[in-house]
Amino acid sequence: MYIGTFFLNIIEQKVSLKIAIQGIKGSNHHQVAKDCFGQDIELVECMSFDLLVEKLLSNEAGQGIMAIENSIAGSIIPNYALVNHNNLHIIGEYYLNIHHNLMVLKGQQINDITEVSSHPMALLQCKDFFKQYPQIKMVEDVDTAETAKRIQEKKLKHVAAIAPSVAAEMYGLDIVSKEIQTIKNNATRFIIVQTKNSVLPEADITKASVRFIANHKRGSLAAVLNVMSDCRLNLTKIQSLPVIETPWKYAFFVDVTFTDYVDFKKAKSLLNIMSEDFKVLGEYKNVRA
Repeated sequence: MYIGTFFLNIIEQKVSLKIAIQGIKGSNHHQVAKDCFGQDIELVECMSFDLLVEKLLSNEAGQGIMAIENSIAGSIIPNYALVNHNNLHIIGEYYLNIHHNLMVLKGQQINDITEVSSHPMALLQCKDFFKQYPQIKMVEDVDTAETAKRIQEKKLKHVAAIAPSVAAEMYGLDIVSKEIQTIKNNATRFIIVQTKNSVLPEADITKASVRFIANHKRGSLAAVLNVMSDCRLNLTKIQSLPVIETPWKYAFFVDVTFTDYVDFKKAKSLLNIMSEDFKVLGEYKNVRA
């Protein structure tokens, strides 16, 4: 099990270990919570990311875990807006290899299935598998593990769930087909967020997430990216979102990595001048280094 140094420090300091996740026990978010914070946590189950944010803002949870991008399906764009608009702080990240399994009520077979229900991302990542079963209707649901739990509780026949194997164990279902994701090397990046910034020693900070609006001039975005390059920052992610209040204006969400925090500090001072509404969403440790 991987538990980062920062999260071990949280545990040792006995900071609130009420962890909000999207979904329920048996979900991928639950797995990330265990990997990052260990077993001794109080899970706050949320059926939407909006509710997860509400739990953080109301202090019903100390930290939250949010999927932010998938190696197949791409960015979960609404979550960028949630982090920004609610002034959440990204305090860490975690990459989880995703394994999708088709599971049913005990005694059911794959040919008995007429409907599969799961989170939209899971359905998207497994759609090629179901081309060989045109009789199976794909239905979007709020969570992978929640569907598995409902099949067991209501003894639903002819209905399958796509979920991690632990959900089948937890809710007593049979896996009728393993690893049904289209691309086997499938990973999701999760971010750990909270309402207050956590100050790490500068020597431990090797990644940052920032947001800014490029000035509405020719070459303004290129100039910003050049500053990042000149300051020896490695751009690992860039995502644009429209600024709702101003039509045809866009904000950019950028992730950068670096080996020396001094380089990022220099870039921050320059970008604050060169762009509009510059904002640091989080400074944390790059776990992919």
